[in-house]
Amino acid sequence: MAVVWQYFKVSEKDQRFAVCNTCSVEISRGGSVRKSFNTTNLIGHLRSRHEAVYGDYLQADQKRKNEAAKEAQTPVKAQTSIDTAFEKAKQLPPDSTKAKQITNKVMEFIALDDQPFSVVEDVGFRSLMKFMEPRYTLPSRRHFAEVCLPEIHNIVATHIHELLACDIAAISFTTDIWSSDVSPVSMLSLTAQWINKDFNLVKAVLHSQEFAGIHSASAISEAFEKMFQTWKIDKTRVHAVVRDNAKNMKKAMMDSVLASFGCMAHTLQLAIHDGVFSQRSLTDIVSICRKIVGHFKHSPLAYSRLQAVQIQLGMKPKRLQQDVSTRWNSTFYMMESLLEQKRALATYAADYDLPATLNAHQWQLIENFITLFSPFEQLTREVSSSEASAADVLPSVTALRRLLSKQADTDHGIKTTKTSLLEAINRRFDQIQYDPMFCIATYLDPRYKDRYFDEDVKQRAREILEAHLLADAGAEDVTRDGERAHHTERKRQRSDRTGPSLHDVFEEILEENGSERTSTSSVSQQLGIFLSEITIPRGESALCYWRNNHLRFPELAQIARKYLSAPCTSVESERLFSSVSHVLDEKRNRLCCDKAEMLIFVKKNMHLIKK
Repeated sequence: MAVVWQYFKVSEKDQRFAVCNTCSVEISRGGSVRKSFNTTNLIGHLRSRHEAVYGDYLQADQKRKNEAAKEAQTPVKAQTSIDTAFEKAKQLPPDSTKAKQITNKVMEFIALDDQPFSVVEDVGFRSLMKFMEPRYTLPSRRHFAEVCLPEIHNIVATHIHELLACDIAAISFTTDIWSSDVSPVSMLSLTAQWINKDFNLVKAVLHSQEFAGIHSASAISEAFEKMFQTWKIDKTRVHAVVRDNAKNMKKAMMDSVLASFGCMAHTLQLAIHDGVFSQRSLTDIVSICRKIVGHFKHSPLAYSRLQAVQIQLGMKPKRLQQDVSTRWNSTFYMMESLLEQKRALATYAADYDLPATLNAHQWQLIENFITLFSPFEQLTREVSSSEASAADVLPSVTALRRLLSKQADTDHGIKTTKTSLLEAINRRFDQIQYDPMFCIATYLDPRYKDRYFDEDVKQRAREILEAHLLADAGAEDVTRDGERAHHTERKRQRSDRTGPSLHDVFEEILEENGSERTSTSSVSQQLGIFLSEITIPRGESALCYWRNNHLRFPELAQIARKYLSAPCTSVESERLFSSVSHVLDEKRNRLCCDKAEMLIFVKKNMHLIKK
């Protein structure tokens, strides 16, 4: 319809006329029959009688013409040929590149997101795949378990073998043993980490294998031998193995002739248990706290009432934290959550029954305990981070000792506990200043250097470091001795000639003015300069420092690559088993250990492939 009809309408009396919407005047449509009707008179009427309306008409008419021109420029879509249509409707062959890519991505999805193999049989997933690519035929769950998983496992394993064959100064490991709650299975872990030539920390999961039978030291030692053989790792490349403090694990490392030390978080747990949770006053409070939290955990009605009280008091509804006996910090969080809900609990107890209550003195002790344990909780989080290293152990223990030695206003009622805790810390960490594993790592960490050593052991620790540096420099001396012998032979050859040549004079001047490098002075000089410089802030990265300064301190940097590679906790293995618990869940409690290990291996190491 022409744009002009926005301003006119056909007369109801006579179709040969149109009525102006503005002035209601009837205008002839230009003829007596429909075929002769036109809009010329209508446009003329707007131009002569309604200038403003005519201007609007021109703009609307121009807009319509532009749209028509744009549509005319749009190319007409070519009609699909019959052969092309049949080709697009044809199913993808299973061995086609497109089908293989989709299958590999589905396998990655299963491994990375802890999905059961049966997900490929779920109606919703199959509907999604049909919508995304109608030509793709989804393989069976058996195909993914028996074909796709081993293939992707081999790809990741080959890549890790290549990484391990690179220039690695030393490799550190973590290990642990875990038992499933939903399946009668125990598993032994082995994670590796090292610092590459670019001073980046690289981590890989090597094993989370089934560990059947008795967990004796000999069985653990034998398992380690097999794992190292599988990955072609010579024991001379092993810097340290971080383990728990169980006697069987300690003996296994000794039998395997592997340097090892206990997880700092686990050792701290033992020290707190020895020094604090053996105190009667605290154990009584913990027992009451557990009864209160358990009451709300096991009764939905009680929890809904507590939630109503929290809302009534203008507090955000929040659940109470349940503790785990093997994690001291979970007890800390439980006390913290109770103290936060003190008003709500008091209001609740006025109307409803509780299995136990805390008196004013016990509430005060909880506040004091939280104040005492806050630095320990902060330290546990720091040493459990993925970037923490063995260099953090000695400074952390030194700081804890000084903190516990100071008096504070919040010591009321916990002085005995504080003293016992300090004694337990000293007993559990009594030899760390003399252990090369920790003192060298601390010395070479630019955040700490020699600042955290006692004066009577500082010099001894430096001597230990220098001995290791000179031992490494000794290998370079062999090469330098060969170079000196070569220069001597060249001098003898020049002296045998009848006269010196110009080339010989060039060589002679270079030798006279060249500085003969001696490893001993070089190492001592590097160490002296390194220690004389100020430390970097604790929040900065030690590896970033060495990445920027390895050319200034080449010998120190190589030793730092070795000693800073060791973590201070076995958290990597614990996180691994957290992933295993997601794989061996209620939906996959019949999954064999070999398949579970491959799934975890792919999930934890896929990031190395994607780099």
